[in-house]
Amino acid sequence: MSKSADLITIGDLAERTGVGAATIRAWEQRHGFPTPLRLPSGHRRYDAHVVELVRDVVRLRDGGRRLDLAIAEATTALSGSASQPPSGSVYAELRRAHPALVGHRLRKSTLIALSWAIEDEFAAQAARPVLFGAFQDQEFYDRSRPRWRELARVARDAVVFADFPVTTSDSAPREVALGPDSPMHREWTVVSDSVELPAALAAWELPGQTAVADRDRIFEAVWTVEPRAVRHAARTCARIAGEHGDPGAPALLHALAEDPRTGVADLASVSTLFNRVVAYVDAVSR
Repeated sequence: MSKSADLITIGDLAERTGVGAATIRAWEQRHGFPTPLRLPSGHRRYDAHVVELVRDVVRLRDGGRRLDLAIAEATTALSGSASQPPSGSVYAELRRAHPALVGHRLRKSTLIALSWAIEDEFAAQAARPVLFGAFQDQEFYDRSRPRWRELARVARDAVVFADFPVTTSDSAPREVALGPDSPMHREWTVVSDSVELPAALAAWELPGQTAVADRDRIFEAVWTVEPRAVRHAARTCARIAGEHGDPGAPALLHALAEDPRTGVADLASVSTLFNRVVAYVDAVSR
């Protein structure tokens, strides 16, 4: 994800593309495009590459494409373009490849509850997922290390990201040391890729929160149980792990190469997960 200095306002986007700000807001509401980041103030900000993306949509629409098809074609072309390499951000990849996912601003305490619900539900269902977690700082992971060691025992494979001193392959989960410029330093991620209950939570910490208490820090977050979106998140995690020296990444990428079955996760499993999410979020809000 771009640094905050590289982001543009909705007014800038309107001026550079010729699409009015009101129209941009309407597209976002109806089609989930273009996807903004939200500052703590609620104002929208956009990556600079969105300018060309909106221009492509306008060109396709003016050429006779229906708007929703123009958006789908433009975003698909972007994700597959050699000039747009995959991002080092799980959050950015999900928003780029799955524009229908809607971001929500959540406190870190809520993200913790969502994460625990996902983790505990796959453990309760005896699913054996490929599991990824991103913790930003090692100190945050250290608090969860015993829990994740237990989770790794019931997972097919498990990888965690943080500012570890080195990448290790002799631990379970494997610990991947993020480079100093990795966008993942600002991200919170839990991905559980399984047949029974795929789930992914990805969040990006909004800038300008140095004086905010840790549990009250605000993240822009998306979460999904749609199998293809979860598989995309898992592949992104595996690729990032490989880029940071994880020796198990090639095998992971091979295991995740096939597309998952179409449709959504089992509705009964989704309902059970939803109930657990509600209970956990309610508990942390007391």
